[in-house]
Amino acid sequence: MEYSIAMLPGDGIGPEVLLEGQKILSLIGSKFGHDFRFKQGLIGGAAIDCEGTALPESTISLCKDSDAVLLGAVGGPKWDDPNSLVRPEQGLLGIRKELELFANLRPIKVYKSLVNSSPVKPDVLHGVDMLVVRELTGGLYFAKPKRRYTNAIGRSAVDTLRYNEVEVRRILEFGFELAQGRKGKVTSVDKANVLESSRLWREIAEEVSLEYPEVELDHVLIDTAAMQLIQNPAGFDVIVTENTFGDILTDEASVLSGSMGLLPSASLSTVSDLRRYRMGLYEPIHGSAPNIAGLGIANPIAAILSAAMLLRISFAMESEARLIETAVEDVLDSGIRTKDLALSGEKYVSTVCMGKEIGERVWKSGIDEVIKS
Repeated sequence: MEYSIAMLPGDGIGPEVLLEGQKILSLIGSKFGHDFRFKQGLIGGAAIDCEGTALPESTISLCKDSDAVLLGAVGGPKWDDPNSLVRPEQGLLGIRKELELFANLRPIKVYKSLVNSSPVKPDVLHGVDMLVVRELTGGLYFAKPKRRYTNAIGRSAVDTLRYNEVEVRRILEFGFELAQGRKGKVTSVDKANVLESSRLWREIAEEVSLEYPEVELDHVLIDTAAMQLIQNPAGFDVIVTENTFGDILTDEASVLSGSMGLLPSASLSTVSDLRRYRMGLYEPIHGSAPNIAGLGIANPIAAILSAAMLLRISFAMESEARLIETAVEDVLDSGIRTKDLALSGEKYVSTVCMGKEIGERVWKSGIDEVIKS
């Protein structure tokens, strides 16, 4: 069977790390007999330079005609003009909207071999394994009005935080569904003491929880959640929250693992059955890191793990995904590090070398062993 994957390298380190993810997918294809077809498109700053827009129509068509999308990163100082009407981030927001990618999954895991790479005390990190489910197409980033203007008192700006019942209910149901296959706990994060949108969110969360009596529901205000992520991160299982809160919390949570270079994500579309997804866009949560672009020192693990999520969720290839994840853990356990993970004085390897080490383990690992593990 042929599987088409749209590749959107983007900007900064995006092309470097995405290439390593593609190499791993190609190895998986050869090992398991899958026919993966890769087609590349422009997005972000690279698209602005070539076509004057952050999201060309050709890229939209490419993604809609593909079975899944793998993305690198967008943005950089070259296009970082606050007065510009065209910005790289518009490409990312736009493709999410075009593909109806309403649910963003960001797993946060702490590897035992990397506990000393985190600034958080090792004893606090024991047992950390959470999943943040972020609403992706509503809230401040999309709702109208959104504009800047000048009046008698000077410059002003407005962004609107708006959610409707359909948007809130579907993301909460998504979180509860996922919690059933985990520890059975959902933490709904809001700001219900201040925001009307959060009060609606909390009300609907209570209604949805009645449909999942085996799942525990906990309400936590966003400021308290930010504190608890550092004080007691192991207390979380599935966190469900709105767009802006989820964006901030997952960047904070990346500190637990030791580096944003380790964390993948999946953005998923509207579906009739939450266990089978029609379309997914997969990307590392790190940015374009323009300060290290082209130096060959970026960590490709998040992109490689994003490829593993793609296999598991969009293509239902569980064994293949687990093979990649096992290879990553084995590489880390062996002490191999990229610069972002290396402690002071430790040697580190290049982007390509890290990808090669993971690839070698993927190729040599026994399929039966992974299936049984």
